[in-house]
Amino acid sequence: MQATLTSKGQITIPIHVRNRLNLRPGDVLEFDETAPFLKATKTIPPQAWEEFAKGWKDPWPAGLSPFEVMEDLRGPVEIPNGAAP
Repeated sequence: MQATLTSKGQITIPIHVRNRLNLRPGDVLEFDETAPFLKATKTIPPQAWEEFAKGWKDPWPAGLSPFEVMEDLRGPVEIPNGAAP
């Protein structure tokens, strides 16, 4: 898939790419100038983060250590016979 850069430095993102990445008119893309290739990331507006935070609930009970949360996420770790813990 190709796009041609205009004399104003603009390109049209193909419809298949826009649909797959859920890009809509007015979305802001941030370009990574340090990448060795063209890399753009869709930014998330601050109000979207605020809306997300309003509805977010911590799924683990208060007081669990990070180790306990990790064990809950991945299950207990089994150490092979003869291996040091």
